[in-house]
Amino acid sequence: MREASYYAEQFFPEHGIHYIAISDNFDTERENIMAPFLFAMNEVYLRDGSRKVKDVLRSKRENGQYCACPPYGYRKDTQDKHRLAPDEMTAPVVLRIFEQAAKGDSSRKIALDLNEDGVIPPLKYRVLYRDEFSEEGAARASDLWNYTTVKRILKNPVYLGHTLLGKSKKVSVKSKKKVPVPREDWAVTENTHPPLVSNALYGRAQANLGRGSRDYRAYDHVRKSIFSGIAVCSKCGYSLCSCGTVYKGEREKYWYLSCTHQRQDIADPCTGVRVRYADLLEIVRQELNSLLVLTDKQVEALVKEALRRAGANENPKVLRQKREKIEARIGTIDKIVTKLYTDNAAGDLDDDRLRRMVADLEKESAGLQAALDSLTISRSAEEIESSYANFFSLAREYTQIQELDRETLLTFVERIEIGPKKYPEGTVKATHRNQPYRQSIRIVYKFIGEVAEEPVRELPAMSGNEANDTPA
Repeated sequence: MREASYYAEQFFPEHGIHYIAISDNFDTERENIMAPFLFAMNEVYLRDGSRKVKDVLRSKRENGQYCACPPYGYRKDTQDKHRLAPDEMTAPVVLRIFEQAAKGDSSRKIALDLNEDGVIPPLKYRVLYRDEFSEEGAARASDLWNYTTVKRILKNPVYLGHTLLGKSKKVSVKSKKKVPVPREDWAVTENTHPPLVSNALYGRAQANLGRGSRDYRAYDHVRKSIFSGIAVCSKCGYSLCSCGTVYKGEREKYWYLSCTHQRQDIADPCTGVRVRYADLLEIVRQELNSLLVLTDKQVEALVKEALRRAGANENPKVLRQKREKIEARIGTIDKIVTKLYTDNAAGDLDDDRLRRMVADLEKESAGLQAALDSLTISRSAEEIESSYANFFSLAREYTQIQELDRETLLTFVERIEIGPKKYPEGTVKATHRNQPYRQSIRIVYKFIGEVAEEPVRELPAMSGNEANDTPA
């Protein structure tokens, strides 16, 4: 309602667009007294249509009809499109997953076994054999099973022959965002389609699901990393996990962040990376402190360098004026071409002259458009200046970081990419803990991105007592 009113009554008239809606008797060149009621009624029709669709879906759910995408292992029944029938190709895979889980195999082992046997995972199966996907959507389908997919299958009661729908809903008729629905409000109808597993097998699989796993966050002695979700492997993109040991009562000295996901589906397979927690903590702390103490002149130089790297050396104001001038000329050319065709239709301009004039104007318009495309960097320049202003307005609230904590890290850092270690020539691996090596650590800050031109660092990093917090 708001957008329709804005375009029809403000945007179109301001931009010289003559908008006519024949069935609604709406014309921007006439006084439209009933327009507010028209837009309101259109809103009512929209909401009423949404309510009717919801009522139909609710009725189908209550009658046990499956009105959603068939889960892995099932397909739509050829006789009744609202019922599920076992899929001859994937139902045996579901049964195999439950049988392995019932024997005590973990979700990760089941996923590895399926990958080893070349079984196509659910989303890839839909792309290849069942549903129509866009190229972008199909590209997201992995060729490998993930243990979370296996867990999702093992927890789904649909394989017992029950229909379970309504687990999420949209926040409003105008939003695509979905929110979870409380479990007691789910639409559950039992015995609506043939089961793929028995109750006994399903129960044994549930009993073994998650056996041996504990929520270690409840224990005080467990290492709690502030880099959770921020420090990632530069090769495979997975988050790094805390690992290490305790030697002679020392925990901090032997605390590492390590990549535990050995992905084989990328061109350069990930062999895992590892960085000492204390080293990473000290590197990030030192770099943040070096940014916090920058003067206004140094920040200005940093912005200029960022503009230079982005190719935006010219003054943003000048670029904006150039862009506005070019856009105005393109608009004028469009109006001239329209006028020429009008004169030609009225007989005031012959066809040959029309073609020559239009050809010249189109050639000029194409050149102006190319020039306009080359000036789009002006927007990047404005964004760069604004981003740096936002970042350093936050930085001015801090003086110096003595001890880096999770809250401060989330305030300034977007992502940290850790690469593999590089030892000196002739050295394959470290022979002692303090042996120097080089490692790529890319710190991507919020608003401004990466600042350091060279991400490779010399490690081990200095301790907090030895570190010099002043910028180089």
